[in-house]
Amino acid sequence: MTFFSLSSTQDVFGLRRRAQQAAAAMALERQDQVRLATALSEVGRDRLECLDLEVSFGLVPETQPTSLVVTFTWSGGPPPAQDTLDLAAKLVQVDAEAGRVVITQPLPTDGDRPTEQHILLAEVLRDGVRSTEADDLRAQTRDLIATLEETRAQREELRRLNEELEETNRGVLALYSELTEELETTNSGVLALHSELDDKRHQLQEAGEAKTRFWTNISHELRTPVNSVVALSRLLLAPSSPPLTGEQREQVELIASSGHSLLSLVNDLLDVAKAEAGHLEIHPEAVDLRLLVAHLSRLLLSSHGRDAVTLVVPGLQRQPALVTDETLLVHILRNVLSNALKFTEQGEVRLAVTADPEPAVPAVLFTVTDTGVGIPPAELDRVFEAFYQVRGPHQKERPGTGLGLPYARTLAELLGGSLTLTSTVGVGTQVQIRLPDLGHVHMNEPDAGRKRP
Repeated sequence: MTFFSLSSTQDVFGLRRRAQQAAAAMALERQDQVRLATALSEVGRDRLECLDLEVSFGLVPETQPTSLVVTFTWSGGPPPAQDTLDLAAKLVQVDAEAGRVVITQPLPTDGDRPTEQHILLAEVLRDGVRSTEADDLRAQTRDLIATLEETRAQREELRRLNEELEETNRGVLALYSELTEELETTNSGVLALHSELDDKRHQLQEAGEAKTRFWTNISHELRTPVNSVVALSRLLLAPSSPPLTGEQREQVELIASSGHSLLSLVNDLLDVAKAEAGHLEIHPEAVDLRLLVAHLSRLLLSSHGRDAVTLVVPGLQRQPALVTDETLLVHILRNVLSNALKFTEQGEVRLAVTADPEPAVPAVLFTVTDTGVGIPPAELDRVFEAFYQVRGPHQKERPGTGLGLPYARTLAELLGGSLTLTSTVGVGTQVQIRLPDLGHVHMNEPDAGRKRP
């Protein structure tokens, strides 16, 4: 650490020169050299009237980065003027206390090692020359000129940056304008598309309502003459009617069979129309599943007429509790079981009835498994489309409308449940119907079980 005494204005001039030389030796930039020299000169002039005024230069390598520290000490005199301290604080780091002012200037991180910096600082301060006031004024003039040159260069750089920024802003504004126009065009297209989709939705809704009205009206119109055909054929075949020849009986039986098929088709159309139009009402009641399964078994065994296929139904000694619409449940199971029997040539069709093991609401699972022809994977979703039938050789002797599965799923969803299907070609098909217990649903949802849209 190097010490200097200050007792005159000439000494302050010398302090400024030494500070600038030391800052240059420590590789400080030109501006930092001027700031440090100016701060020391101002504090030195302020302290000239104090007793035993000394200035020490030293390095503090413990800080990161290493700092050049200049300390003013004195033994008597007034405290430093606040204006002087404020001015110095704008240029460098200043710490003031009684009888002492410490000025700290961090050094560049890429400079010499601390040991080499100590040696260099000591040499510069030892070899420093005394300065006159004229020398100091000339040095300040040179510093001012250098600062002005640097300021002018910075001003030119700032002007260039401003021009680049303005050019960039013009590009951004042009891009923003272009994007805004594109967005407005896109919004207009979206609005037009939304309006078109809304029109299409109304058209589809009207078409659906027209289709439902057509199905309902044509079903009612067809049911009367078909019922007449069926009734007349039964009357002709009755034992009390006049005897028929063998050929006549065969023709009348054909009429009766065709009439029954046509009546079944008309009833399916009417039921589907009612379900889609929301004209089906749900009447929940406790269902005796054992009686229901026995009734279905007798009904289907008398109609499917294929000895190579066995219909297996559960005994249900311990039947799960279920509150639902029994009529709609019969329609669901009859359609699914009839479909399974129709497309099973040999083996079995099995119905299983179990309670849902992990329901949010108590529910019953009806599982129908067959060993029939199966459904290709690409057709699994389409079998739930109205009137769609999987094409193939199995269709020749198995006529149908393609309404059974769609109607069954619609009814299952109307009862708050679901119908799912899995199938493997050549192995068979499994249909699972899950129906919630509407008795529990009623306790939580007072409106559940009423007319559904």
